[in-house]
Amino acid sequence: MDTEKQFSPRHTVAILSRGDAAARRDATSKYGRFADVFEALAAVGIEGRPAIYDESFADDVRQELLAVDGVLVWVNPIQEGRNRAGLDALLREVAAQGVWVSAHPDVILKMGTKEVLYRTRSMGWGSDTALYQTAETMLAELPTRLASGPRVIKRNRGNGGQGVWKIERLPTSSMIRVLDATKDAPEEVTLDDFLRRCAEYFESGSVIDQAFQPRLSEGVVRCYMAGDRCAGFGHHKVKALVDSPAARSEAGPRLYSSSADPRFQRLRRLMEDKWTPQLTSLLDIARDDLPAIWDADFMLGPVQADGSDSYVLGEINVSSVHPYPDDAPAEIARRVADRLKLKN
Repeated sequence: MDTEKQFSPRHTVAILSRGDAAARRDATSKYGRFADVFEALAAVGIEGRPAIYDESFADDVRQELLAVDGVLVWVNPIQEGRNRAGLDALLREVAAQGVWVSAHPDVILKMGTKEVLYRTRSMGWGSDTALYQTAETMLAELPTRLASGPRVIKRNRGNGGQGVWKIERLPTSSMIRVLDATKDAPEEVTLDDFLRRCAEYFESGSVIDQAFQPRLSEGVVRCYMAGDRCAGFGHHKVKALVDSPAARSEAGPRLYSSSADPRFQRLRRLMEDKWTPQLTSLLDIARDDLPAIWDADFMLGPVQADGSDSYVLGEINVSSVHPYPDDAPAEIARRVADRLKLKN
């Protein structure tokens, strides 16, 4: 189907991001980090409008969103000490009035929190994963899991490595070694001290416990998805949770490539043909409700019998996927066009 020829030019879509009053006043579709998305939307006949959100002028934003057919949202779950509670309530309200929201807050809760690692642990991308609903459960169960090797603790909602730790037992001490994903050097603390640091995570959700993947230093592959189709890849060697100074020295920026990158065609086939359908079925997400842009971060798992790599899911990002590969804006626009046809 030729989307560009058959799509009606009547639709409007807001691109929403967080900012202050000055950013709201100066917002334009011609410049800024989403200029390429605005351009791609225009190419398929959709009018894009910038929408800047802050709690202090939420009522004005509500009126803007009620005047468009859809809204693409780029707002982190935690940013400068603020969360999305007020924004998510607003987005649910406008969605109930018939505005298409991507990603809808309910979809984010299903696939964009660390709990997805536990809920999909039986899938091909899964690993040894536990879920702690209370600090008491974590205290009771974590020591046994630590006995089998290093673990990675993750708060349910966060970004930028916030609330992510590598922890491991010390062979000749009752202390544990903990490494904050946002820090360069580990610490030695008691398990009780570490649990106290994690206590606040239970105030807004659960805690995920994953087995540490020893091939982490070889790099992380990020698969970008527009709905259920691959929109490109990013690959980089990381510092976060890597102990070896030599491995850390090799860390560098994420390098982006198209969905045709020959290195990742097996991963692409798995994501498009197997894992995304399994994900939507397992989490009860309609195909048309998949976000217009989302990504899945994969670590390398054990080498398989045929010599190929396995992949272990580290997280899914939904709330604010940016930057992205050069091909992603066009894929986003196609996704938006297809979805808004359902409103006709």
